[in-house]
Amino acid sequence: MDRLFVTFFFATLFRLIGAIPSPVLEERQAIKTVSSSTVSLFKPYSHFASAAYCKPAATRNWTCGTNCEANPGFQPSASGGDGTDTQYWYVGYDPTLNTVVVAHQGTNPSSILSLLDDADILLTPLDSTIFPKAVFPDTIQVHQGFAEDHARTAVPIFYAVANALVAHMDSSPSVTVVGHSLGAALSLLDAVMFVSHFPDWVEIKYVGYGLPRVGNQAFADYVDAHLTTSDNGFVRITNKKDPVPINPGMFLGYVHPSGEVHIEESNAWDECPGQDNPSSLCIVGAVPNDFVGDLGDHDGPYDGVTMGCDD
Repeated sequence: MDRLFVTFFFATLFRLIGAIPSPVLEERQAIKTVSSSTVSLFKPYSHFASAAYCKPAATRNWTCGTNCEANPGFQPSASGGDGTDTQYWYVGYDPTLNTVVVAHQGTNPSSILSLLDDADILLTPLDSTIFPKAVFPDTIQVHQGFAEDHARTAVPIFYAVANALVAHMDSSPSVTVVGHSLGAALSLLDAVMFVSHFPDWVEIKYVGYGLPRVGNQAFADYVDAHLTTSDNGFVRITNKKDPVPINPGMFLGYVHPSGEVHIEESNAWDECPGQDNPSSLCIVGAVPNDFVGDLGDHDGPYDGVTMGCDD
């Protein structure tokens, strides 16, 4: 098949999805500790998320120090952002994992908490030029500031991912979207954009670190229905007493999707079933309010990886 045609196909395809049924409340499943071998599988994605803090020139040439050296076979294809008005981002292909990686830069803990407490905290419908109304009715709402930030990079990232899929289509790669902090929020919106536009045979995965709440109940239910159904298709990792993931508050109408893995004070990683699991072994129970949180936990470490560029 002509690759130019396939690129056009990706750039214009919109897959209509039927209405999502109302969720049924179910009894919480038992919290389970993740094996050390499974924890180690996240290490490449932790380095990918950390590398997003580096300038586009460094990620485009894959010369970003320890984080780039940790994934030496990665083949970057696009990067952008200015680190001020638009967070850094990059796209590329990892042959070892056979996945196209999309990564967004985060921000420092004090900045993300400020963003979660300003006028942009209002919930707003998704941008219909990026998220078609046929799939995303106005009942699905997200943080206004996150939506505005995401809109600035959505189109170039979409095309970069489509081109990477076409370039490696013989290997049928998945797409893995990663990020930390604000970057985790932007990456989640990317993942939702991809799963609603790309055909079913393109598997979309998400690994987010220190993810703040992004949207309302309808948004969380959409993520659960379309991203968390596959094996480890959606994982949001929370660290110890990090207060960022408990913001914005649920009293404002915000809800986390399922898929939490919480790092305990003992450094054990526990799976927390359901949305906003209230157990003390999960972030909502471990950090009932900002006053008992520790911003020092926001950057990690996540199995030895502390978020930030060290190039």
